Amino acid sequence: MTLLDPGMDLTLRPMRYPDFYEQYRAAIRNTWTVEEVDLASDLADLAKFTDAERHLINRLVAFFATGDTIVANNLVLNLYKHVNSPEGRLYLSRQLFEEAVHVQFYLTLLDTYLPDPEDRAKAFAAVEHIPSIKEKADFCFRWIDSIDRLDALRSREDRKAFLLNLICFAACIEGLFFYGAFAYVYWLRSRGLLDGLATGTNWVFRDESCHMNFAFSVVDVVRREEPELFDDALTESVSRMLDEAVACELQFAEDLIGSGLPGMTVPDMKSYLEYVADQRLARLGMPTRYGAKNPFGFMALQDVQELTNFFERRPTAYQVAVSGTVDLDEDF
Repeated sequence: MTLLDPGMDLTLRPMRYPDFYEQYRAAIRNTWTVEEVDLASDLADLAKFTDAERHLINRLVAFFATGDTIVANNLVLNLYKHVNSPEGRLYLSRQLFEEAVHVQFYLTLLDTYLPDPEDRAKAFAAVEHIPSIKEKADFCFRWIDSIDRLDALRSREDRKAFLLNLICFAACIEGLFFYGAFAYVYWLRSRGLLDGLATGTNWVFRDESCHMNFAFSVVDVVRREEPELFDDALTESVSRMLDEAVACELQFAEDLIGSGLPGMTVPDMKSYLEYVADQRLARLGMPTRYGAKNPFGFMALQDVQELTNFFERRPTAYQVAVSGTVDLDEDF
C-alpha cells in the first residue's frame, strides 16, 4: 500500500510513517490561544498611522479574514481524504485545530482594528470587492480545484492533480501568500509598531512552518513511493504555478504600498517573493527560477531556509501555556 492509495487505513501499529506521528507530537507542544495575545497597545499605534499605513493594515487584515478559511476547507475536503495514513491524519486533525485558532485570531484582529461594522463587513467580503485579494482567491481555487472532482486517487493523473493541490497549498498559499503578509507585519514591528499583531504572528508563523514541513514531507514520501509522478510535466506545472503566485502577491503589494513606504517598496517585495519562491522550489527538489536575495533584514531571523533548523532548535517557548511576548531576536 502506498500513501495515496484509496481507502482508510486504520492501523497505527506497525507504524508506516513515524515521522508524521512525531510531527503531530511536536505540534501539540506548540499550543497557544488567542487570549494570550494582547492587542490593546496596538490601538495607540493605529491612531498615529498615516493614511498610507492605515490602507496597508486594512488590506492586510482583509486578506487574513479569508486566507486561513480557504486553507482549512482544502484540508478537510481534500488532504484528509487522500493522505491514507492514520499518523498523517492525526497531524492533519491537529492542523485543522490550528487553522481554527488562526481564524479566531484574525476575527479578533478585525474586531479590534476595524470598530466600524461597515468596515468589518467589507473586510470579510474582500474576495468579492477588493481586486488584489480576489485575484489571490481565484488563484487558490484554480489550482486546488481537485477538491471538487477527486473522490479517489485511482489513476496517475488523479495523483498528479492531488500533488499540484498539495504543492499549491504548501508552496504558494501558506508558503508564499502568508509569508508575504508576515513581511508587512515584521516591517511594522521593526519600526516599533503593532506589537500585539507581531506577537500573534510569531505563533502563526511557527504553525505555518510546521504545516509546510508536513506537506513537503508528504511530497517526499510520494516521490519515494511513486517517482514516476515527478516528471517534466509536473515540474513545468509547479514552475508556472509559482510564477502565477508571485504575480498575484506582487499585485497585492502594489495595492498595499503603492509608490512605497519607508523600508518597504514594491521592487523590494518582488525580490523577497522571488527569493521565497526559490526556497520552495529548492525544497521540492526542482530547479530554482529567480536567483533573488532577501532584501529585508528584519526577515533574516524568519529566513525561509531555516525550516529544518527550526525543528532542531525548538525554544522552550513552544510549550503549552505560553505567556508574555516572543522575542524576535531569538534564533529559530
